[in-house]
Amino acid sequence: MSGTNRFKQMIAEGPAIVLVEPQLGENIGMVARAMANFGLAELRIVNPRDGWPSERARAAASRADHVIDGAKVFATLPEAIADLNFVYATTARPRDMIKQVEGPSEAAGRLRDMFAQDFATGILFGRERWGLENEEIALANAIVTFPVNPAFASLNIAQAVLLMAYEWMKTGDVARRERTEQEMPVPARREDIAGLCDHLERALDENGYFHPAEKRERMALNLRNLLSRQNFTDPEVRSLRGAISALERRWQRGDKD
Repeated sequence: MSGTNRFKQMIAEGPAIVLVEPQLGENIGMVARAMANFGLAELRIVNPRDGWPSERARAAASRADHVIDGAKVFATLPEAIADLNFVYATTARPRDMIKQVEGPSEAAGRLRDMFAQDFATGILFGRERWGLENEEIALANAIVTFPVNPAFASLNIAQAVLLMAYEWMKTGDVARRERTEQEMPVPARREDIAGLCDHLERALDENGYFHPAEKRERMALNLRNLLSRQNFTDPEVRSLRGAISALERRWQRGDKD
């Protein structure tokens, strides 16, 4: 075998894969293998049940050591996505949420366009047994739903990552890279959107917006969904927070009319 055939280029790029509270090291390893198969390299793990590092994960990764060695562990999901400009949340079933829902191919195409402009992006994958919570999906810009058998919709996390990684790899041709003719504005980072949501929620709390009390959680979730699905830029986030601050000062003066 010639040296040219023996040593091939290792593709390692694209969106971060974010696993939320995975339970088994073997599943993390199979995710790493799927990522390496299709050129993804950045693995972020939120609060893994059995801790990290994991020899079981390494064994199941089948020599995808560059993914395992580069994996980063976070205590919470907001910390894991704080620096990202755009995030997809994956789910195999419909959700009652005011967010754009896309298929894997469409989502991968959008991620490729953002990658071409150096945006930091990620894809969220939930727990083996029940996936992502609504509060976690609310942190994402949009949802990816897989076209699966409605009577048997459950995918394990390695399968779900494999589907998205495959679609990502398909978008890597030259024609796709040249498709974006106009630059998109850079979306604000997720931590800045979270700060905007927190600021608005505090202001509304102080002024009695959430009424009745038993509906507060759902009302707050709806607001977070509404704000997180918008691709606000940094200047837009600063403008909105400035407007909220101005209203807060007015309310503090007692001028509520």
